[in-house]
Amino acid sequence: MPELPEVETIKQQLKKALTNQKLVEVKVLDPDFVKKISLEDLFSLKGEKLLDIKRKGKYLWFVFEKKNLLWHLGLTGGLILLNRCKTQINPKFLRLSLNFEKDTLGYFDIRKFGRIKVFDPKHLPKEISTLGKDALEIDQENFGFLLKNSSKPVKTLLLDQTKISGLGNIYVDEALFRAGIHPLKKASSLNKEELNRLYHTIKALLHRAIELRGSSVKDYIDAQGQKGRFQEEHLVYGKKGQICPICGETLQYIKVNQRGTTFCKNCQS
Repeated sequence: MPELPEVETIKQQLKKALTNQKLVEVKVLDPDFVKKISLEDLFSLKGEKLLDIKRKGKYLWFVFEKKNLLWHLGLTGGLILLNRCKTQINPKFLRLSLNFEKDTLGYFDIRKFGRIKVFDPKHLPKEISTLGKDALEIDQENFGFLLKNSSKPVKTLLLDQTKISGLGNIYVDEALFRAGIHPLKKASSLNKEELNRLYHTIKALLHRAIELRGSSVKDYIDAQGQKGRFQEEHLVYGKKGQICPICGETLQYIKVNQRGTTFCKNCQS
């Protein structure tokens, strides 16, 4: 699933390309997929100018003149500028296209778990209103407060989108390893030094991942059809059974809330 760095990368690229263009045409390429949304609402966006593109957590929303369009990319979804795409997209996975004045935006989704919703900007949908503070924007005081008041394992808390939004399995595993914190450690038990280290590690990690246009470990490509490069800097994610890059011990693998988790029992306490 695209996490904060991947969604932020797509947001930045689309915002630069599409802002101030009018939506000319909406094409439904997969009628089964769009059964989940109101076609009347979707078609009502035709003729409106795209004013801005925003992100919170793993959600994107397009700000049009009258209405907004919310996107969640699910496990395998993506938004591609088809006329600028630098790779071949299998047309059978394209579900929808939005034709703007100068560019064509395609939505592709292999497993069709993505979600789209048109909404009135005066009333944020529950998908956005129930999210916790964005992981890039949360300040250190609020971050510390959330962790010190939770008895959950720290990984479980960091994955809870109602507490902190945008983090997923990739960046939580990487952040905890780099901060030297065991994923099962109770969040409230972290001392001041550990909280400080984890907070700054998460921020630096996300900024670096955005700089490299995210992690392409499976299906993710950016809005220009290119793979991200942050997977080249992964230290533990997807590396169960391999050697710890710090101490040389074998990396361990467990499930935390049914999420695969790779860590070093020697370096993370």
